[in-house]
Amino acid sequence: MGSKTRFYMDVQTLNSGVTGSCHLCIVKYPNGLTTRFVVDSGLFQGSDESGTENLSFPFNEESIEFVLVTHNHIDHIGRLPLLFKNGYRGKIYTTPPTAVLLNLSLYDSYRVLKDTAKRRHQPNLFSDADVSETLRLVTPVPFCKSISLDEHIKVTFFYNGHLIGAALILVEISYPGEECINWLFTGDYHNNNMFFNVPALPQRVQEMSLNVMQESTYGDMNSDMIVPCFEKNVLSSLSQNSDTTIVIPVFSLGRSQEILYFLRTLQDSGKLSKQIPIFFDGKLAQRYTELYLNGSLDIKESMLDFLPYSLQYVDSGSRDSVLMDTHEKIILTTSGMGSYGPAPQYISTFINQKNALIHFTGYTAEGTLGRSLQDAAIGDIVKIGGILAEKQAKVKYTSEFSAHAKADELIHFLQQFTNLNLVLVNHGDPEVKETFAKRVIKEIEAKDVGIANRDTFFRVSPCHLVKTMTTKFQ
Repeated sequence: MGSKTRFYMDVQTLNSGVTGSCHLCIVKYPNGLTTRFVVDSGLFQGSDESGTENLSFPFNEESIEFVLVTHNHIDHIGRLPLLFKNGYRGKIYTTPPTAVLLNLSLYDSYRVLKDTAKRRHQPNLFSDADVSETLRLVTPVPFCKSISLDEHIKVTFFYNGHLIGAALILVEISYPGEECINWLFTGDYHNNNMFFNVPALPQRVQEMSLNVMQESTYGDMNSDMIVPCFEKNVLSSLSQNSDTTIVIPVFSLGRSQEILYFLRTLQDSGKLSKQIPIFFDGKLAQRYTELYLNGSLDIKESMLDFLPYSLQYVDSGSRDSVLMDTHEKIILTTSGMGSYGPAPQYISTFINQKNALIHFTGYTAEGTLGRSLQDAAIGDIVKIGGILAEKQAKVKYTSEFSAHAKADELIHFLQQFTNLNLVLVNHGDPEVKETFAKRVIKEIEAKDVGIANRDTFFRVSPCHLVKTMTTKFQ
C-alpha cells in the first residue's frame, strides 16, 4: 500500500434499536483527505429517552461537513438542534416538503423536551435559539435532482412512500482512477403512500454497484400476516354501547391524516354514522393537517378532501368538555405511542371505563405508555403519569396502517438491484434485525450482509469490505 491512503468509507450506526437514528460516515481519499457527514440525527424514544442516550454524540460535531435528512420523524431529526448547539455549522440537506415540516416539528419537539426536563429537574437538551439557528441551515433539494456537495460527493433524494417528504438518499462518492463507492440510505421505507405517488427508482440506480443501509422495523413478518382489524374493532365497539368512547392515539404526521381519511371512507360507505362526533386533539397534528389541505406538501389533488364530516378540532380550552362528555364519540389524539401530548389525559380518563376502547394505530416502543397498556391485562393497575388506574377499557393495537414495509416488501425492494455489495440491516429490534438479515442472505444476491449497531463500523471500499469492532471514532 505504501504511503498512499486507500479509498474507502466507514459507516457506523449510532443506535441499536428503532429510535435515535443516526449514521456517521467517514470517507477517506487516496490523497489523505477526509470527509465526515451524518445521515439523520434522531431522538431516542421510549425507555431510552430517560437515560443518557440523548445527551451527546460520540464524535466531534464541528468536524461534520454536512448532514442529510431522510424524513421528518422525531427519531430521525430530533437531535439536529443538539448538533448545532455542540458546534455544527454546515448545511442540512433534505427534500422541500421535509424542510417545510421541520419548521413545525423541531419547535414542537423542543417544547416537549423542555417540559420533560422541567419535570425531571434536568437541564434542557437545547434551546429555542438552537432550533431557530438549526432551521437556518436547512437546504431543500428537489426530488430526483442530483447535487454535488463537494468535488467527490454527489447526492440524490428519491421518493419514499414512508411519509410525505420522505426520501431514499443515494450518496455517490468518486475519486479519479477509482471505482465509485455508492450508498443508498433507505431511512424508514414503504413502497407506497395514499397521499402521493411513489415512482420507481431509475434504472441506473438499480444497476449500479451499490451498498444499502436497509431498515427492518417489521423485518420478522410478511405483509400477509397483517390482519386488518381497526374497522371491525371500531364499529363493533360502537354497536355494543350507545355511550362508547373510542380513543385513537395517532402520530402527528402521516398517521393522523390517514386515520382521518379512513374514518371519512367509513362515513361515505354508510358504515359509520356522520352524526357521531369525531374530535381531533393535538396542535401539531392539526397544523400538519392544514399543510396537507392548503397544498404546501404536494398532496395529489384527489386526496385533498379527506376530513370526516363530523370532525371537530380540540384545543386546551375545549379539552375538558370532551373529557367530561358521556355521549358516543371518537377521539383522535397525539401522541401515537400515548406518552405525550393530550393522549395521557384521555387515556387516564377512559382507561377504567368498560365501554371505552383505546386503539393504537402504530408501533409502540418499549417504555412507552402504549406498550405498557398493551402488556397489561384487564383488571391490572396501570400507571399513567402519576395516576394509578385499573385497566377496564379494551386496548387494541393494529399494524395495518404502518408506514414501514414488511419483510417480503423489503426483500422485493432489494431484489430490484442487480449489483449489491453490502446490505447493512438497521432500525429494528436486535432479534428482528438478525431474523431479517438471515432472510436477506438466503433470498438476495449480495456480496455481504451485516447488522448495524453502535458497536460496529463497516469499512467499504470499491472492491472489498472490512468489518471491525471499535469503541473509538475516527
